[in-house]
Amino acid sequence: MHTNFNISDWLPTTPKEVKAHGWDELDVILFSGDAYIDHPSFGAAVTGRVLIDLGLRVAIVPQPNWRDDLRDFKKLGSPRLFFGVTAGNMDSMVNHYTAGRRLRSNDAYTPGGKSGFRPDYATVVYTDILKKLFPDVPVILGGIEASLRRFTHFDYWKNQLQPNILSWTKADMLFYGMAEKPLTELVKLLQKGVPLERLDTIPQTAILQDKNLSLPKNKKWKDIELFSHEECVMDKSKFARNFKHIEQESNRMHPARLHQVCGNRRIIVNPALPPLKEKEVDYSYDLPYTRLPHPRYHNKGAIPAYDMIKNSVNLHRGCFGGCSFCTISAHQGKFISSRSEKSILKEVTQIAQSEGFKGYVSDLGGPSANMYKMQGRDLTICEQCKRPSCIFPAVCSNLETSHAALTEIYRKADQIPGIKKTFIGSGVRYDMLLNNKASEHEKSSHKAYIKELITKHVSGRLKVAPEHTSDKVLRTMRKPSFGLFKKFTQIFDKINRDSGLNQQIIPYFISSHPACEERDMALLAAETKTLNFNLEQVQDFTPTPMTLATVMYYTRLNPYSLEDVYVARSKNEKAGQRQYFFWYKPDMRKDLERKIKKAGWLDVLKVLFPDKHFTSNPIKKHNHNKKKGSFRKK
Repeated sequence: MHTNFNISDWLPTTPKEVKAHGWDELDVILFSGDAYIDHPSFGAAVTGRVLIDLGLRVAIVPQPNWRDDLRDFKKLGSPRLFFGVTAGNMDSMVNHYTAGRRLRSNDAYTPGGKSGFRPDYATVVYTDILKKLFPDVPVILGGIEASLRRFTHFDYWKNQLQPNILSWTKADMLFYGMAEKPLTELVKLLQKGVPLERLDTIPQTAILQDKNLSLPKNKKWKDIELFSHEECVMDKSKFARNFKHIEQESNRMHPARLHQVCGNRRIIVNPALPPLKEKEVDYSYDLPYTRLPHPRYHNKGAIPAYDMIKNSVNLHRGCFGGCSFCTISAHQGKFISSRSEKSILKEVTQIAQSEGFKGYVSDLGGPSANMYKMQGRDLTICEQCKRPSCIFPAVCSNLETSHAALTEIYRKADQIPGIKKTFIGSGVRYDMLLNNKASEHEKSSHKAYIKELITKHVSGRLKVAPEHTSDKVLRTMRKPSFGLFKKFTQIFDKINRDSGLNQQIIPYFISSHPACEERDMALLAAETKTLNFNLEQVQDFTPTPMTLATVMYYTRLNPYSLEDVYVARSKNEKAGQRQYFFWYKPDMRKDLERKIKKAGWLDVLKVLFPDKHFTSNPIKKHNHNKKKGSFRKK
């Protein structure tokens, strides 16, 4: 155990620890697929802390054994109010399997990084067990897995459409998104004696009811009925059209209530709350976390996910990037809710004073690194907006993109005693920083931010996510042109030279994204070679529930236009695209040369393998200050 804490400083996990809290009964018991880490980056810990702050007696059962006699599910008995269930900080299937559907050998949320401590579809398995053992106790779902499966969704691992997770699990209620506020409302009403079945109009929750009953009354909400689950199974275009409504309402400041029939039941998904105010965001981060794994894990090995984030600080929630393959806006929304400077610096100070801290903060970031405090200049315009992205296809003229407040946070954090350096580990959106239509005030803040970032907050390697080089693919991804990335690398190189630094940009790329064909990957390989990048941070597209890219993957349709989209779906197609990331590896070269020759792509062959097929390399050595040719399909 850590010397500065007692066992009662964590949520109890055993009957003995419940007694150490002085409790003889529990109000809520949480079940999580993750190890219990009492830190604001872990959803189960946040939920537990909020419930305790509301005066409830709360315990958590982390990674319960679902294979034995189920003693982990029985050991704490029955709670007075409800069970809470989450798969953890990740969808359990994303946690378990690679893009090629191969079982992973490790789990970052388990001591020692060991796999096998949570089941596939953990939310479903845990709920099924609890419903059998305690049929009269309500089960409420939360977390990423439940949140992003709240409607009919494509499940990549089953390769079919699945119904909403309430129908799948028979749980009583679902909280989606970051739900401290609606959870507080629920608890207060339950404490007043209102039965759960009558709490059907709490924002940011979902419930099931008989499909023939009238919707619960709420005159403030607009209602949209989606195509039923059965209609989606029969007609992919209806599933695509559903998604358009779901995404648009997820990105509204005042969304509609959505409902969908599944069998003889109807799921009703109440609208999300408007963006939280600064004090409301501060609230959950300022709760008395130990910021440490529970002592039960002593001598069981490091927990990789904890080691990665223990010295990081989250500055805001939400992301207005709207990337096609990303789930953030579906979970947190596109509108930014920022913490106060005081709350952020208080957390940095806590880290600086923590046991064993070496002086380096790994990240001052968020879903995106540089969206802190950003919102519309005229919020009445934002209230009418349903765009999924505020920066694609161009930065919205109503968006205030000054980075001044964020730069000031960086500088003040660096002045805190015990802090040697703060790094930025979250992804930087360079399209905002290079917006020619920004005001002079904004441009000045962008310039100052870029210099501050590159000279003081890069740990030798700055991770940036252009994702692809093809404008066709990038438009489908809702990402800016690759030319903008090249412009950013030129600025990066110049600042490094001027400052006497030797730092690298590490770009992220994705293969097999909808609209990406094999030639697009061949051109990506050629383009990145001219920039002297041997790619490291790469991934094959993995379809995950409730993203635009996943809907396109399954339907081969763009939900907004219903036009056809090319999709690489077979194992061979996906592996063939991924090969191009590693053109420089000897074991890849022979096969790629053969494929490129057969396709007749001599422009690519000249760049990737000039030494074997041509007398001289037609591409000069990379210099960011000179214009480079761009390899595009003619």
